[in-house]
Amino acid sequence: MPWSPMPDTTGPAARGHEVRGNTRRPGRLRIGLVGAGRVGAVIAAALREVGHEVVAASAVSDASLARVEALLPGVPIAPPDEVVRAAELVLLTVPDDEIAAVAAGLAAVEAWRPGQLVVHTSGRHGIAILADAATPGIVPLAIHPAMTFTGTSMDRARLHDAVFAVTAPPGMLPIAQALVVEMGGEPIVVEEWDRPAYHAALVHGANHVVTAVTQASAMLARIGIEEPARVLGPLTHASVDGALREAPGAVATLTGPVVRGDAGTVAAHLEALARQPEALYAYRAMARVTADLALSGGRIGPAQYADIIATLGPDAPLVAGDTDTEA
Repeated sequence: MPWSPMPDTTGPAARGHEVRGNTRRPGRLRIGLVGAGRVGAVIAAALREVGHEVVAASAVSDASLARVEALLPGVPIAPPDEVVRAAELVLLTVPDDEIAAVAAGLAAVEAWRPGQLVVHTSGRHGIAILADAATPGIVPLAIHPAMTFTGTSMDRARLHDAVFAVTAPPGMLPIAQALVVEMGGEPIVVEEWDRPAYHAALVHGANHVVTAVTQASAMLARIGIEEPARVLGPLTHASVDGALREAPGAVATLTGPVVRGDAGTVAAHLEALARQPEALYAYRAMARVTADLALSGGRIGPAQYADIIATLGPDAPLVAGDTDTEA
């Protein structure tokens, strides 16, 4: 098995640190955490709760040290190479753009060993980034939870029933799936080449919703509405719930002036947003896509579509440094 116990002669236990849980159930792993960010610390805590042994964690910032103390009490802090040497499964939970460099740096100091499980939680990347940067013979696993994290204990409950995208080498997929199931999640298989598209979909469907709601809230606040959330909350929840129920073909849930072919109202919106360039740019872009969906779904006809597109006008790029010039 890839996680067969190996003696640790260099890690925290050998250096006199206390290591919890010397007696482990069969199939339990010694886990090392490299990067105690919001995701990594929670994942490590979840695996610890089901009997795995978190032997060490690397943390530098005050926030990371606080997460280890709160979510992984008693786990010693150690340099990344010592964390790796002490572990059978390594959680390499660093930012996406740092995965390759950190993995390669650990390879340069010969911290990895063949048969070691190495997990990253990036949505964008599959396993190639680990296989290329780390030592040959490791078992790379990509396990991405499709949820947001606060880096606190409240995230643990949210892992239950969360979907995790898993990518693994041939024959190793059951290992990644089992880890997800142990945490209470639901694994779905995403192929290596589909990871960027998978992650783009999540960002577009979640992060960009936050951007749109933030802009809409600012528009309402600008006209003196003190609690924009009370206005937007019911409407936003109903819209998102409806879209999810009908996904991926949610044309029936579209509402608003574009799907009514009301070009005059769209023109009024553009005029109202003229001095808010960022919101205007976003409104135009999303209104065009909405018009495309409405036309393809039969909500508006070609003539109405043409009127809407003409009203929206050319999609001039937002110039860096553009700001709201309202006095």
